[in-house]
Amino acid sequence: MSDPRIDVIGIGNAIVDILVHADDDLLVSEGMTKGAMTLIDADEAKRLYEKTDGAIECSGGSAANTIAGLASLGGSGVFVGKVHNDRMGEVFRNDIHAIGVSYDTLPTVSGPPTATSMVLVTPDAKRTMQTFLGACVDLGPEDIDLEQIADAEITYLEGYLWDPPAAKEAFLKAADAAHQAGRKVSLSLSDPFCVDRHHEDFLDLAEHHVDILFANEEEIMTLYQVENFNDALQAVRSHCEVAALTRSEKGSVVVSGDEVHIVDAEVVDTLVDTTGAGDAYAAGLLFGLTSGRDLFTSARIGGICAAECISHLGARSNVSFKALIEEKLG
Repeated sequence: MSDPRIDVIGIGNAIVDILVHADDDLLVSEGMTKGAMTLIDADEAKRLYEKTDGAIECSGGSAANTIAGLASLGGSGVFVGKVHNDRMGEVFRNDIHAIGVSYDTLPTVSGPPTATSMVLVTPDAKRTMQTFLGACVDLGPEDIDLEQIADAEITYLEGYLWDPPAAKEAFLKAADAAHQAGRKVSLSLSDPFCVDRHHEDFLDLAEHHVDILFANEEEIMTLYQVENFNDALQAVRSHCEVAALTRSEKGSVVVSGDEVHIVDAEVVDTLVDTTGAGDAYAAGLLFGLTSGRDLFTSARIGGICAAECISHLGARSNVSFKALIEEKLG
């Protein structure tokens, strides 16, 4: 097997994040579930957009955020995801290229517009997402470049891909190609509601198809349908080569067989917005692994990236992750 030319290739929903500050009254009046991601249609997306002021638009989506974080760390990353040939699609493409991510997926020229996610950030830093998948649903197996997958040390997939049927086929094609090339497959469970929707499929993926699993505390407990974190930890350790489990202010726990690391959360002066914290953590840990760090150090890098992410509005770093890691770890 030749040395990989790409550290990580991320496959996911190409979404333009629309970030706005909101109060709890708005969530209640709109019937939103605080802290969750809800799928909406184009009309609802337009209505919400017109109702808000002072929005910030930037390229987003879980896997795209992770690959952007990897690039900020100095890693080589490729993103695969579908946008439409429209203004929001151009926002996404220009933004992710400027970050240093390779992105060549062809846009759609018919069908729904580029996906958007209205991210409403309340004063307690919780984010509630109203997501219109738009052109994301048109991602299919034809968008997967098998040579590119074979050139990547790790193929990283987001759980949200399991919703649209064509994207699910792309997901499975990429995972199979990665393993056939002797590479690793990584999965983020994405959202507890997503895990609940696809419970049996995700259990099968974790046990038979995924080498590196990312989940937060609620997601991993939902996956194994248990009442406490320790039971979920014991269940997952025999399923995946590596399981990286984030626990907010408690930090993270990373397990690999009998190897267990408890990593304290980094100190954050001001908690502003938790959007993208898990994505930033995944970027840090994947960068650590692809650059030859041990599990504990890789998880520490993930924690440092996540801490920077939650100190400001939005899911992308405000500083160079590479410089930040050099300052923290030397």
